[in-house]
Amino acid sequence: MPGFGLDTAAEQRFNVNLSILFTELPLLERPAAAAAAGFTAVELWWPWVDSPTPEQSELDALKKAIEDAGVQLTGLNFYAGQLPGPDRGALSIPGEESEKFRANIDVAADFAQSLGCRALNALYGNRVEGVDPAEQDALALENLTLAARAADRIGAILLIETLNKPESPLYPLVTAPAGVGIVDKVNEATGLGNAKFLMDLYHLSMNGEDLPQVIEQYAAKTGHVQIADNPGRGAPGTGTLPLAELLGQLQKAGYEGWVGLEYKPGDRPSAEAFDWLPVELRAAR
Repeated sequence: MPGFGLDTAAEQRFNVNLSILFTELPLLERPAAAAAAGFTAVELWWPWVDSPTPEQSELDALKKAIEDAGVQLTGLNFYAGQLPGPDRGALSIPGEESEKFRANIDVAADFAQSLGCRALNALYGNRVEGVDPAEQDALALENLTLAARAADRIGAILLIETLNKPESPLYPLVTAPAGVGIVDKVNEATGLGNAKFLMDLYHLSMNGEDLPQVIEQYAAKTGHVQIADNPGRGAPGTGTLPLAELLGQLQKAGYEGWVGLEYKPGDRPSAEAFDWLPVELRAAR
C-alpha cells in the first residue's frame, strides 16, 4: 500500500498469525496457505479453544501440517479460553480456568519445543466479578512463574501482552507500564530473566498511548512485536498508524525480533491482504 515504507519493511522479519489470518481455511490448511503467500514463519493462538489438553493425534496433525508446509512456528499462545471471543486469558481466573491453564503449560511447551518455537505467550485473564483483584494477581504471578519455568526448560521466552480497554474492558493490563510491570515481577520471582513484553502496536494505539515513547522506554524489554493498523485492525496502510516509522524506531532501539502480522484481512481472502508487502520481502532472512 502507498506510503508504508518498504525500505523499512525490507529489514523486518515478519510472521503471519494463523489465528486471525487465513481463518477462512481449516486449521491444518493454513500453514500451507501462508507458505503459498510467500511467508516462511507463522504464529498461533492456542488452536483448541475448548481444550487445553487435546488428543495427541490433534497435536501431531498440526505439527505435520506446519512441517509439511516448510514454515517455522515462531510463537504460540498458552491456553486462553475462547479466542476470538469474550475470554482474554485464563491464568488469573480462580477455579476451572486457571486449572486448565496449568494443565496446558507443559502440553504447549512440549508442542512448541517439537517445532523449534522459542516464544510462548500467556494472556493474563479478565477480572472476575466478586473476586478480589489482589487474589487474581497473586494467582497470576504463581501461574506465570510456572509458565516461565516451562519456557526456560525448552529454551524459550515467556511473553506477556497488553491488550486494549475499549475491546477488553475487564482485562487489567491495558497500558504498556502495566504489562512491563508484570514482566518485571515474573523475572524477579523466577530469577530466570526470560519474561519479555509483547508490544502490540495496535492495542497500545487503541489505548491512546504515545507509541514512540513506549518504544523508547520498553524496546529493551520487548520479546515480540505485533502489528495491525488503526482504526479497523486491518493491514498496514488501511488506517492511520505510521507503522513503518514505528518499526524503524524499534530497529534503531535495538529490537531484532519477529514482527507478527495480527490483523484482519477485511472483505477479501487472506492471501490478498499482503499487497503492502512485496513477495520477496515475506520470507525471513
